[in-house]
Amino acid sequence: MNQDPWGPSNQLARAELAQAGSSTPQSDEERLLHKWANSVMKEQRASRRWGIFFKSLTFLYLFGIAGYLLWQQNFTTDSFTEPDHVGIVEVKGAIASSAEANADSLIWSLRRAFEAENSRAVILRINSPGGSPVQSGYVYDEIKRLRALYPDKPAYAVITDMGASGAYYIAAAADEIYADKASLVGSIGVISSGFGFVGLMEKLGIERRALSSGDSKALLDPFQPLQEDQKEFWQSVLATTHQQFIDQVRQGRGDRLKDDPRIFSGLIWTGEQAVELGLIDGLSSSSALARDKLEIEKLIDYSRKASPIEQLAERFGLGVATAVINQLGLSVTSPMQ
Repeated sequence: MNQDPWGPSNQLARAELAQAGSSTPQSDEERLLHKWANSVMKEQRASRRWGIFFKSLTFLYLFGIAGYLLWQQNFTTDSFTEPDHVGIVEVKGAIASSAEANADSLIWSLRRAFEAENSRAVILRINSPGGSPVQSGYVYDEIKRLRALYPDKPAYAVITDMGASGAYYIAAAADEIYADKASLVGSIGVISSGFGFVGLMEKLGIERRALSSGDSKALLDPFQPLQEDQKEFWQSVLATTHQQFIDQVRQGRGDRLKDDPRIFSGLIWTGEQAVELGLIDGLSSSSALARDKLEIEKLIDYSRKASPIEQLAERFGLGVATAVINQLGLSVTSPMQ
């Protein structure tokens, strides 16, 4: 028995086509419906083609960015082969292990700047309110070590807008410190702050349930009253950390510091006031310092930067976020607009 290879569904379609071919001419409504169906199909095909085109364009754009970043990293001139120059290491923002200004990145950058054969000096360009005393201490110690390894390469700190607290801690390790007359310098102190919610919990009728092993394991718990002995203990921790900070500043600045107890009180000073107190050595910028003191015009930034893949991911992530915001009907504008 012979079977139709087209199957029952195609047999029915052929029968309908044969019937349509033998039928009477189409009515006006049928012709309009036929034209409308054809136009819809054409629009769908065009939409698919444009979709493929724009997707291809997007991929070409991303591959182009990736290629450019790789080329920029691999084929630009290595700073180690540059003629005489001054190496720059940026200390920007809060100093913390999870921030841009973390000890690992700063130490990596400092080592490259000192190791570069033709770098004649290293400038730490600082704009930071401070941060972790531990991260600052790591960088301070490394600057001291590198200065001993490369005694012919002076290390300078130049404070731009702010060099306070842990940022000044780092600056104190340099041979000399400079700032602008309006820069904010100092804040040599230690702070620990928080909130207490005991009274609020009592008013709201909330009971705090915390179990611990060890009399001081819940030290500084904001939901429990602050005990006097705990307060004294924590104050001693802060005082010890503060004294460590003072010792390092005194070691770095030596007899240039004036005998003024306010220096270590946590106060912050302008650049002009800082010169008078011996916190800094003068007023200058990075380029002016390199030109006037070292007679070198060229500055090269040795600060650690994101890899090409990280830069691409950041740009791609920003693009995706912008697209999502636009789809939600939200505007992406500056708060100043």
